[in-house]
Amino acid sequence: MQASLHFFTTTSPPPNRLQPQYPFFTCKILINPAKKTAPRNPPPLLPSPSPSWPPQYPVVEPVERVLVPQEPNYPVHFNPFQKLAALALDRIETSVITPLEKNHELPKTVDPAVQISGNFAPVEECPVQHGLEVVGEIPACLRGVYVRNGANPMFAPSGGHHLFDGDGMIHAVTLAYGNKASYSCRYTRTSRLVQEAKLGRSMFPKPIGELHGHLGLARLGLFMARASVGLVDGSRGMGVANAGLVYFNGRLLAMSEDDLPYHVKINCDADLETIGRFNFDDQIDCPLIAHPKIDPVTGEFHTLSYNVLKKPYLKYFKFDKFGKKLRDVHVAIEQATMIHDFAITENFVVIPDQQMVFKLSEMIRGGSPVIYDKKKTSRFGILQQNDVDGSSIQWIDVPNCFCFHLWNAWEENSENGDKIIVVIGSCMNPPDSIFNESKDLFRSELSEIRMNLRTGESTRRVIISGMNLEAGQVNRQHQGRKTRFVYLAIAEPWPKCSGIAKVDLETGEVTAFMYGAWCFGGEPFFVPEKKQKFGDNEVETEAEDEGYIMGFVRNEKREISELVIVKAMSMEQVAAIRLPRRVPYGFHGTFVSQQELSRQVI
Repeated sequence: MQASLHFFTTTSPPPNRLQPQYPFFTCKILINPAKKTAPRNPPPLLPSPSPSWPPQYPVVEPVERVLVPQEPNYPVHFNPFQKLAALALDRIETSVITPLEKNHELPKTVDPAVQISGNFAPVEECPVQHGLEVVGEIPACLRGVYVRNGANPMFAPSGGHHLFDGDGMIHAVTLAYGNKASYSCRYTRTSRLVQEAKLGRSMFPKPIGELHGHLGLARLGLFMARASVGLVDGSRGMGVANAGLVYFNGRLLAMSEDDLPYHVKINCDADLETIGRFNFDDQIDCPLIAHPKIDPVTGEFHTLSYNVLKKPYLKYFKFDKFGKKLRDVHVAIEQATMIHDFAITENFVVIPDQQMVFKLSEMIRGGSPVIYDKKKTSRFGILQQNDVDGSSIQWIDVPNCFCFHLWNAWEENSENGDKIIVVIGSCMNPPDSIFNESKDLFRSELSEIRMNLRTGESTRRVIISGMNLEAGQVNRQHQGRKTRFVYLAIAEPWPKCSGIAKVDLETGEVTAFMYGAWCFGGEPFFVPEKKQKFGDNEVETEAEDEGYIMGFVRNEKREISELVIVKAMSMEQVAAIRLPRRVPYGFHGTFVSQQELSRQVI
């Protein structure tokens, strides 16, 4: 297999656009290795649906065509001064900055040849494809759309590129009655992407891959110069919307922590349409992190916003189930800190303040603005949800702890009546593994953190050792309440994921579903089988693990992409949907049920 599956062309498309790869499509059924099942020959792929084939959704003309960048050029409406400035700044970029970048040896964490090679390489948009082949039976409770976000750069990097820098693309699989399925993938039309597609080239700086040292300052200065003369507009947001997805109050929101969310509509023909940036009806004007939490009982939406440039460095927001802002709280922290995730309990918000911090002054010294501060002691802030000004927050030190993701948290009482906050997360070591090269072996260990609110003391224990577990979740109908099971990707060999681990938090038992040789996936998503009404909200009341796990899987040897569905109780595969295009490895997803779609904001 080639070390890199992407290449750049010099004809059409434009020379600095990444050329996706569509390999020859073959078939394979994923088999749970724990089952002693004899191999069987899969049936041939179903033919493309004919015009007479009745799709589950009505056939309509797509709202958006495939997004294809124009040939590199500036719009004709630019005035003479803008055109002159554009030529001068382009000359500075091509004759000074780009040659220096090419002569600079890149670490693997920002080397495009590593970061976007193989099945991390980008693909083009795919309009809706109906009539997909389904192996097995799609469970009756799974009627809706599974959507997963990921980074999919439209243009080839001229310098450094981190996986997190890519433009956001959502892959959607619609599961309908009659064992039918459809697939599509679309870019989220961020302000940044729309401008770059129109200009035919990358114009916005990549915050992780490019903003390093003096060359990073040069890139930042170049962008500011272009913005100052109106060549680009950063006032409408600079985010890529490539990380998280959440369905709230009738809207699917695509999120990354560098911008407001983007509202993406799921159309009646199973296609995706970007509506635009969503500021909660003019109630906020700042970026939100990619991992909001929705309380399953109250329906309230909790989230954070951090600022790397000025105080307040951190804010907490709470919205009611209808999207009305209830809390806007400044959380006092001493320095700008990367807070990718957090947790909620029934009454508290649990906020990590860990060792990955932002120091823009490091760029002047030639380094990265994202650094691992070894002198800082990690801590967690416990904030009451009804706090109006942040004065009630209690900080508890948890040394030698960096959790990029937190899976759940809840409240307990000790034997002597002390209130205990329990947090379940994956502790990553070294903490900067995602951003910097290290000689130390990567570890991501599922851990339990217990914090005593009376004594201010904490303990941390590793639940599962010897297995890297990252990217996953609990049954979200138990978010903020005690859970027994957590479903996580087996992140081996890092950064690929070779299977799914169902971990029993009470016994420490692990039940694994392995994808098989040459097969890798990503985040597993759990969908409960049965729900019932609890007030105005639906709450799952059957066994906690009664449901299904789904996620995309790629067979790198046979070049097959599938959506795999696994029964959570037995951890056995029940269905696989064979996809017509390659689906790159990505980030986070969600499932939007048919009932939720019926209440979608039009």
